Amino acid sequence: MDWRWNDVSLEEAWRLASPGVARLLEQTIAGKPLGAEEALKLTEVDGADFLALLRTADELRRRAVGDRITYVVNRNINFTNICIVGCRFCGFGRAPKAEGSYFLPLEEIVARAVEARKRGATELCIQGGLPRDLDGYHYRNILLAIKTELPEIHIHAFSPMEIVYGVEKTGLPLPEYLLMLKEAGLGSIPGTAAEVLDDDLRRILSQDKLKVHRWVEVVTTAHRLGIPTTSTLMYGHIEEPRHWIRHMLLLREIQAETGGFTEFVPLAFVHEKTRLFRSGKGRAGSTAREDLLVHALARLFFHGSIRNIQASWVKLGFEMSKACLQAGANDFGGTLMEESISKSAGATFGEYVSPEEFQAMIRDAGRVPAERTTTYELRQVFPSRGGEAAVPPRPPAVHRPYSGTGY
Repeated sequence: MDWRWNDVSLEEAWRLASPGVARLLEQTIAGKPLGAEEALKLTEVDGADFLALLRTADELRRRAVGDRITYVVNRNINFTNICIVGCRFCGFGRAPKAEGSYFLPLEEIVARAVEARKRGATELCIQGGLPRDLDGYHYRNILLAIKTELPEIHIHAFSPMEIVYGVEKTGLPLPEYLLMLKEAGLGSIPGTAAEVLDDDLRRILSQDKLKVHRWVEVVTTAHRLGIPTTSTLMYGHIEEPRHWIRHMLLLREIQAETGGFTEFVPLAFVHEKTRLFRSGKGRAGSTAREDLLVHALARLFFHGSIRNIQASWVKLGFEMSKACLQAGANDFGGTLMEESISKSAGATFGEYVSPEEFQAMIRDAGRVPAERTTTYELRQVFPSRGGEAAVPPRPPAVHRPYSGTGY
């Protein structure tokens, strides 16, 4: 794929675009917030108009965060795949006695955390299924066990769905439950379990998944308690562009109120082993055009609101991720070290990418690599190749992957 469309100047891209689209993009660059109807119009662009959209998103990225592409050294620990929810888009969950089901003991979770720290990880991302007999205080116990051994590690853990499950199991009020987790060592929360924030679609994707108002309640309460979260969108399944726009609009409204989102992560649907796809109700993931479009649109829509747009290499693969870094994204995600959720759904990526490989790919995209913390504080910038070992490129995938760190 030729993803270096930013060789065309911004002015030339606008000149080649249709007058209406060029005017809209110029207004966005000038600082006018993108409205819902305007954003919907941009989902329909093609040809020179599409190129102008991507080029504008890349320019907004440069103005917002510069030429650094960040990544975090982390490890995913999916501590159980036993789950009662039965999401139709998920290939990860298992029944308690099903082949391949597991529930990691606290000792194993801590051992994996210690190993990750020895390999340079600053973050642990912890999520899992929802077992029927889970103790509601188990999430707290995971945090305490890790923090006893690794008090300095940042724990990015437990989706809003898991938080609600813990609240239901313990009977504690949501603010009290979140404060308990924060005091036990919770640093931030993944903004997963969002899928698409539309209750009609959610009933099709997973009838038992938490409703939109409950997801919003969890993240806004966390923000008010000083617990930041990420924000996500799952696309490429049964949704339409109008759902993307309404979803992003709600996230932008939350950010205006709380300021608690650290980043926005578009997550392409991992289709191959899901019931949704096999039943014929979900399409075979996103197209390359949709991948670029969602990332570019997010940069325009969240300009002045959410500064960081992540390209999920686990979902997109390396080449498409680099393309999205030229279409508004500024973050490459994490090294992971292990990842189970997307791999179970058919992903072909998701095991581990070393920091050196990230640096090589970021330079190949013409940017400056930088390691960050979970909350986007810079730890180290790598401005030149001097003294760094060359890293051979990854072999190309046989087919375009659709993968990620969970929904």
